[in-house]
Amino acid sequence: MPFTPLHLGPSLVFGLPLRKKLHLPTLLVASVAVDIEPFLVLVLGLNYPLHGYLHTFLLALPFGVLIGYTMFLLEKYLGELWRTPHLEEDLLARASFIGGGVLGTFSHVLLDSPLYSDIRPFFPLEANPLYAPWLSGPIYELCVASFIVGVVLYLVIAIRSKQYSGLRGDSL
Repeated sequence: MPFTPLHLGPSLVFGLPLRKKLHLPTLLVASVAVDIEPFLVLVLGLNYPLHGYLHTFLLALPFGVLIGYTMFLLEKYLGELWRTPHLEEDLLARASFIGGGVLGTFSHVLLDSPLYSDIRPFFPLEANPLYAPWLSGPIYELCVASFIVGVVLYLVIAIRSKQYSGLRGDSL
């Protein structure tokens, strides 16, 4: 996806309703982190495929686990940061972080695979059976629409949480 933040839309729409079971901040980070690979290729001028091994399910799995575990370790430092804007409901188990990481990296590969002929999602297979450039318009539209829906959903959650906190006399 030429504009990496487009990956956030589907993650928001999927992750917000599941934020009591799945660590949403991890899902959001993982859904865009895969594009560190093309970023480094472009910035450093590397002789490496633009969509290389991180854009495969084979490496997306351990990369997602690594992101999830890292976010789990950072929870004691960043947890309050996630809870204040209602991105995280409660303290979650390590599996919710790992699941968010893997789901985020897999969704990135899945959304990018129809768009780019150089992606090999099922590496070591050389083919990209998901390549379908005619889907680029609908995929971009889905990502933009889901981002808008995700922001609205987030605002509803934040407003309800604030109203609930106000009823209890809590302060945010």
